[in-house]
Amino acid sequence: MVLADRGYDHDKYRRLVRELQIRPLIARRGTAHGSGLGKHRYVVEQTFALLHAFRRLRIRWEVRADIHEAFLSLACALICWRRLTSLR
Repeated sequence: MVLADRGYDHDKYRRLVRELQIRPLIARRGTAHGSGLGKHRYVVEQTFALLHAFRRLRIRWEVRADIHEAFLSLACALICWRRLTSLR
Protein backbone atom coordinates (compact mmCIF):
# COMPACT_ATOMS: atom_id res chain seq x y z
CA MET A 1 0.00 0.00 0.00
CA VAL A 2 1.30 3.45 -0.93
CA LEU A 3 -0.03 6.52 0.88
CA ALA A 4 0.23 9.86 -0.91
CA ASP A 5 -1.21 13.35 -0.71
CA ARG A 6 -3.15 15.30 -3.34
CA GLY A 7 0.01 16.27 -5.15
CA TYR A 8 0.18 12.75 -6.58
CA ASP A 9 -3.49 12.57 -7.61
CA HIS A 10 -2.95 11.63 -11.25
CA ASP A 11 -3.72 8.50 -13.23
CA LYS A 12 -0.07 8.24 -14.22
CA TYR A 13 0.98 7.62 -10.60
CA ARG A 14 -1.94 5.34 -9.81
CA ARG A 15 -1.20 3.23 -12.89
CA LEU A 16 2.51 3.00 -12.07
CA VAL A 17 1.81 1.81 -8.54
CA ARG A 18 -0.79 -0.71 -9.69
CA GLU A 19 1.64 -2.13 -12.26
CA LEU A 20 3.92 -2.93 -9.32
CA GLN A 21 0.95 -4.73 -7.75
CA ILE A 22 0.73 -2.21 -4.92
CA ARG A 23 -2.55 -0.67 -3.82
CA PRO A 24 -2.47 3.15 -4.03
CA LEU A 25 -4.17 5.24 -1.35
CA ILE A 26 -3.89 8.70 -2.87
CA ALA A 27 -6.06 11.59 -1.71
CA ARG A 28 -8.22 13.01 -4.49
CA ARG A 29 -8.21 16.68 -5.42
CA GLY A 30 -11.45 18.53 -4.90
CA THR A 31 -12.73 16.28 -2.12
CA ALA A 32 -13.18 17.52 1.40
CA HIS A 33 -10.64 16.69 4.07
CA GLY A 34 -11.53 13.97 6.49
CA SER A 35 -11.15 10.94 4.24
CA GLY A 36 -9.28 9.14 7.01
CA LEU A 37 -5.95 9.02 5.17
CA GLY A 38 -4.48 11.47 7.66
CA LYS A 39 -4.44 8.81 10.36
CA HIS A 40 -2.17 6.65 8.24
CA ARG A 41 -0.12 9.48 6.77
CA TYR A 42 0.62 10.84 10.26
CA VAL A 43 2.72 7.75 10.93
CA VAL A 44 4.74 8.38 7.77
CA GLU A 45 5.25 12.09 8.50
CA GLN A 46 6.21 11.34 12.11
CA THR A 47 8.77 8.79 10.94
CA PHE A 48 10.34 11.32 8.56
CA ALA A 49 10.49 13.86 11.39
CA LEU A 50 12.27 11.34 13.61
CA LEU A 51 14.75 10.48 10.86
CA HIS A 52 15.46 14.15 10.14
CA ALA A 53 16.60 14.55 13.73
CA PHE A 54 19.78 12.90 12.47
CA ARG A 55 21.56 15.67 10.59
CA ARG A 56 23.40 13.22 8.37
CA LEU A 57 20.09 12.04 6.92
CA ARG A 58 18.49 15.46 6.38
CA ILE A 59 20.69 16.06 3.36
CA ARG A 60 22.07 13.06 1.55
CA TRP A 61 25.80 13.70 1.61
CA GLU A 62 26.80 10.14 0.74
CA VAL A 63 27.33 9.42 -2.94
CA ARG A 64 27.08 5.66 -2.50
CA ALA A 65 23.62 4.28 -1.82
CA ASP A 66 24.89 1.47 0.41
CA ILE A 67 26.50 3.93 2.83
CA HIS A 68 23.35 6.05 2.96
CA GLU A 69 21.27 2.93 3.58
CA ALA A 70 23.62 1.92 6.40
CA PHE A 71 23.15 5.29 8.13
CA LEU A 72 19.40 5.01 7.59
CA SER A 73 19.36 1.54 9.18
CA LEU A 74 21.45 2.79 12.09
CA ALA A 75 19.05 5.70 12.64
CA CYS A 76 16.04 3.35 12.59
CA ALA A 77 17.74 1.07 15.11
CA LEU A 78 18.50 4.03 17.40
CA ILE A 79 14.91 5.28 17.15
CA CYS A 80 13.57 1.84 18.07
CA TRP A 81 16.06 1.48 20.93
CA ARG A 82 15.11 4.89 22.35
CA ARG A 83 11.41 4.04 22.14
CA LEU A 84 11.89 0.68 23.84
CA THR A 85 14.03 2.07 26.67
CA SER A 86 11.50 4.83 27.32
CA LEU A 87 8.76 2.23 27.89
CA ARG A 88 10.40 0.94 31.08
